[in-house]
Amino acid sequence: MELGKLLIFLGVILVAAGVLVMLLGRAHLPLGRLPGDIVYRGKNTRIYFPLATSILLSVALTILLYVVSRWRR
Repeated sequence: MELGKLLIFLGVILVAAGVLVMLLGRAHLPLGRLPGDIVYRGKNTRIYFPLATSILLSVALTILLYVVSRWRR
């Protein structure tokens, strides 16, 4: 029973994340093109590492999870 509830909760979180990503894409936010994102363009290759975007998303998710954990107590 608990596993079923967990799977439903994770599904809802994934759907919410998908909707959020779609809305952010339409808002033309510069996620993925922030100063600090590393892009190397060679002759036949392109290497992209979104360092600043990763840090920003990590901080945002940390704050969100902290708030959720405090709310659940």
